[in-house]
Amino acid sequence: MTPASSEYHRLFRTLPTYRWWRPLVAVAAGALLYVALANAVVLAIYTVIRAVGGQELAATVAQGLRDDRLDASQPLVLLLTLSSIATLLPSVLLATRLAGLGRPGQLSSVAGRLRWRWMLRTVPAGLVLMALTVGLSYLVVPPLTGQAIRTGPVTTPPSTLVWSVLVIVLLVPLQASGEEYVYRGFATQALGSWVAWPVVAIVVPTVAFALSHAYNPWGVLDVAVFGVAAAWLTWRTGGLEAAIVGHVLNNTVLFLLLAPFAGTEASDGSPLGLAVTVVCTPVWAWLVTRAFHRSGERRTSPGVPGAGPVPEEARVG
Repeated sequence: MTPASSEYHRLFRTLPTYRWWRPLVAVAAGALLYVALANAVVLAIYTVIRAVGGQELAATVAQGLRDDRLDASQPLVLLLTLSSIATLLPSVLLATRLAGLGRPGQLSSVAGRLRWRWMLRTVPAGLVLMALTVGLSYLVVPPLTGQAIRTGPVTTPPSTLVWSVLVIVLLVPLQASGEEYVYRGFATQALGSWVAWPVVAIVVPTVAFALSHAYNPWGVLDVAVFGVAAAWLTWRTGGLEAAIVGHVLNNTVLFLLLAPFAGTEASDGSPLGLAVTVVCTPVWAWLVTRAFHRSGERRTSPGVPGAGPVPEEARVG
């Protein structure tokens, strides 16, 4: 008998190996893997930096990390930051597998894999999101605050800027995807395996996601608004595709806009900046949902042959 289909946040419960404690094992394993991999990556990059540029360059990069680890005008600082965060991706995928919670593709979508065709169909909505965000931020907000509409002089040297752009284009997709697989993927399915109500699986990971960013309060709220929309879309469309595309485009555009201007803080939130996100994010969610209705994709799993009923000791949520 083939079991009934399940929504994305309940996919762990479809596994014959599921037990309530397995997500906790995955959390512990994932944390250990992340610490080990992130430190190994940072150590390797620092070794190369010292070998090529000497102790003086290594000290300069270390100071840059202390000042602003997201400074897009310093490619080596950004390289270290994005590379370390990107190790979230292999950490969560391997930890989920080691804990007996299914194949890595289960975190991607109800289809057990990334649905690449559907992912491509979410790109226009993500581009609209960024066009609205940039347009409002650069053309509407400045007059409201009494500022002139301008970007200011470019202060990052051209050769440095080229390296910053290269780091951003290559590593932001991995960094953003890693965060999505942790907060909208694993955390959503772990909580969903314990509590059937999807609101819990949407809200709790979003709070953790927002607080993981060392921003000021307005910046944290800004991140939370995006996080709620991304988590809801993951549940509503049955996969991470839309959230990954939106996150990658958002971070790529943000870093590319900041890279030409040395010393510009990436974490400075503001009430007007939050208002822009509150206005633009629902438009993105609506466009993705509209595209999903036309895509023919499933939002629930087709059932797992041979999975059988969930053991009694696993019936927690």
